[in-house]
Amino acid sequence: MASSRLRVDWPSCEGRGLCHELLPELISLDRWGFPVIGGEVPEELLPAARRTVAGCPRLALRLV
Repeated sequence: MASSRLRVDWPSCEGRGLCHELLPELISLDRWGFPVIGGEVPEELLPAARRTVAGCPRLALRLV
């Protein structure tokens, strides 16, 4: 299976931090509250990554 990664649409992101709350295993926050993505999404975290993408209030995350 091909690897998946999370991507941020920076113009849409407002740095609310919900993505970090939903997926702290892969997403940390910089000092301004914007997401820092920690690499490829492991197979076991794909369902959580999909929920995180769907839960972003600004639709600023994509799973590619």
